[in-house]
Amino acid sequence: MTPLRLGDTAPDFTAESTFGPLHFHAYLGTSWGILFSHPADFTPVCTTELGTAAKFKEAFDARNVKMVALSVDGLASHKEWIRDIEETQGTEMNFPIIADEDRKVSNLYGMIHPNASDTLTVRSVFIIDPDKKIRLTLTYPASTGRNFEELLRVVDSLQLTAYHKVATPANWNRGERVVVSPAIPTQEARNLFPAGVEEIKPYLRLTPDPGR
Repeated sequence: MTPLRLGDTAPDFTAESTFGPLHFHAYLGTSWGILFSHPADFTPVCTTELGTAAKFKEAFDARNVKMVALSVDGLASHKEWIRDIEETQGTEMNFPIIADEDRKVSNLYGMIHPNASDTLTVRSVFIIDPDKKIRLTLTYPASTGRNFEELLRVVDSLQLTAYHKVATPANWNRGERVVVSPAIPTQEARNLFPAGVEEIKPYLRLTPDPGR
């Protein structure tokens, strides 16, 4: 199977989840989405990740982003695991976890890497825009937990650059200065960004965050 690439349409699917049957594209609707996988239920790193993700749900909601998790175990196992997550992480699981026992979704999204495991998923992340296009992919080994502050930062960048002719520099956070697209001449950029354009080099020009 050809690996999914940035700009590809995120494959649609129907699967059972802890929120009932989930039709992926219909569930996302006009929202952005994050689909992230977990190697298995009752694993320590995943338990902390899902609890952390639940605590970040309000921040993702504010950005019009819906979260969906996936594990290759079944629905009954997920429900037992949720009790552990809520007990140990001090939160309520407030978004769906897909039950992917047949690994249909895992294989559709290339979440199983034979060099890591023939049966379990790696820690994959897909960020999907409202047109159902894949805008970002990340793959972590099973031993490394994800940073949800970074995922929020990435969403902020993707949403800003989708609607403005800018890019975000290294370590950028929302509200900080951004890079003007090199395709825009400087005078045009000054008209486009009335808050000001600083030309450091002809190809490196900064302007205040136009999303603020």
